[in-house]
Amino acid sequence: MRITFNVLAIIACSSIVALVLAAEHPVASVSADAALAKLKEGNLRFASSEVSQSKPTAARRAETAQEQHPFAIVLGCADSRTAPEIVFDQNIGDLFVVRTAGNLVDDHALGSIEYAVAHLGARLVVVLGHQRCGAVTAALASDTAPGHVQSLVRDIQPAVKAAKGKDGNVTDIAIAENARLMAAKIRNEASLGELAKAVRIISGVYDLDTGKVEWAKD
Repeated sequence: MRITFNVLAIIACSSIVALVLAAEHPVASVSADAALAKLKEGNLRFASSEVSQSKPTAARRAETAQEQHPFAIVLGCADSRTAPEIVFDQNIGDLFVVRTAGNLVDDHALGSIEYAVAHLGARLVVVLGHQRCGAVTAALASDTAPGHVQSLVRDIQPAVKAAKGKDGNVTDIAIAENARLMAAKIRNEASLGELAKAVRIISGVYDLDTGKVEWAKD
C-alpha cells in the first residue's frame, strides 16, 4: 500500500513539474514579423486620423481579466505624449509596455522583457524613441544633472557621442541612436535562451507632429 502511494505521489509530482515547464514557454501570440505588421497598421490608423479600432471596452477588459497574451513588447519613453497603446492603436492586453525616461534599458527593463518573452508569448521587442525627447535633450546639454536625473543623462551619453559630428539635426540623430543602442543592449544582455532565435528586436522613432513611427533597419 505504501509503495502504491509513493508511486502515485511521484506520478503526481512529475505531472505538476511537466505542467510548470510547459507553462514557461507558451506558444507565441503571433510571429515577430506578424506583430510588426500589426504595429505598422495600427500606427497608420492613428497617424491618418481614422477612427480608432481599439478603444478599450468593458468586454475587452473582461476578456483579459484572467490572462494576457500580448503580441509585442514595447520599451518606450515615459513622455506623456507617447503611450504605445495609443500610438499603435492597440487595446487592453495587446502590448506589454515598459516605460522609462529616455526609453533606457536597465535590469528591471531586461527582466520585464525576459518575462514577457518566456511567459506571455511575445516575440517582438520594440524600442520606441520619440521626437524632442527631453531626456536626450538634457544629455546633449550636459553630462551632469541633479539627483537621479544624472543616471539618465549618463546612460544617454554614448548616443550623444555618436551623434556629434554627424550631418543633420544633432538632437534627432541622438534620439534615433539612443533607441538603436538600447535595442542592441537588449540583444546583447537579455537572457532569452532557446527563444532568442524567434525574437526580433527593432527600434523606431515616433514623430510628435505627424504621429508616424519611422522604423530603423534591424
